[in-house]
Formats: sequence, C-alpha cells, structure tokens
Amino acid sequence: MNVLLIDDHPMVNSGLAAILEETGRFKVTGQAVSLDEAKQLTKTAVTENSFPSVVVLDITLGDENGLDYIPYLDKFCAEKKLQKPKVLICSVLEEPLRIQSALKMGASGYIPKTGGKIEILEAIDTVLCGEIYLSGKHSEKLKKSFGFYSKFTKRELEIFTLINEKKTNKEIADVLGLNFRTVENHVSNIYFKTGTANRNELLKL
Repeated sequence: MNVLLIDDHPMVNSGLAAILEETGRFKVTGQAVSLDEAKQLTKTAVTENSFPSVVVLDITLGDENGLDYIPYLDKFCAEKKLQKPKVLICSVLEEPLRIQSALKMGASGYIPKTGGKIEILEAIDTVLCGEIYLSGKHSEKLKKSFGFYSKFTKRELEIFTLINEKKTNKEIADVLGLNFRTVENHVSNIYFKTGTANRNELLKL
C-alpha cells in the first residue's frame, strides 16, 4: 500500500516512514516538505506507477497552508482519472474549527502529532476502509461543534479560521488571494449565520 507523507519537518516524515514500513504493509513512496514538492511527487508517482492510496498531510507547511494540497489533489485525480487517495491530517493544530475545515475540504480523518504508533496505524486502516477517523479526545468536541460549523461554506470556514487568528479583512484577502470586497461579503454572511454584529462578538463564540 503506497503512502505519501507531507510535512515540513523531515524528521517527522522519516519517523512516520519508519513506523509504516516496519509493518511490511505500507511503502512510503514520497516525502515532501512543501506544497510544490508534494505536487511534483504526485505527478512523478503516476509515471513511476507508485500513486499513493493514502496521503498523510500536515496543516502547516512553513508559511503555506497544507490544506491547499487537497483541492489540487482533487483536480489532479479528476484530470488523470485516478482514484483519489485518502487524506489523513496529522498536525499539532487541534482546534475543532481547523479539523472541521479539513474534513469539509475532503480530508478523511485527523490525528494529532501526539498520537502514537498504534493510533497512526489505526487511523490509516480506518480511512482506507472508507470511514472517517477522529482522534478519541477530539471526537466528542467535533460532535458537539459539528452543527455549528456545518452552517458555513468551505470558504466561510477558511475565513472564520483566519478571523480567529485575529487577521484583518485585508490580511485575509492577501492570504486567500481574494478581492477585498469578496472577503467583506463572506464576513457579513458569517455575522448573519452566527447572529453576531462584529468581530468582538464573533470571537466570543
């Protein structure tokens, strides 16, 4: 079973590779530390007949958002008529909003970097079976928050996440490559859906 690892810390990739390959069930066919490298390895995997069944992806890749790899993977697989690999998020970021955003973008599960060998193997087996995997301590939080976050579109979730990081509308527009007015419209929709009137009220939710 081929696996692609994407994390900006080479030691994390190496550690995960050792855990997976010692089982004899998995073959790590690529280790990327950036989005560009991940995209190149994805293309190479097709020509080398080593396309992954699972991608283990970090949310933060230096200054890049690792979640941006998911829409790229969707488009790539559609164009090449390939079955999309299961994407398992492995990150130090544990906020329910982040996790919900990743799932809405198409990830199949989430495991914190504090998870051990047994959990990472369980998580991969779970997503390969077509199920969603959530680390035990996050499962209840997500169940409670799912109704709240499910009211937002994927773009609104991205913007809501950045609002929670105290970014201004201009900064959000720069990060997401959007028009300033477009961001303002999305923020207004978020206020409406949450029954808030401004950022201060929104950040208290």
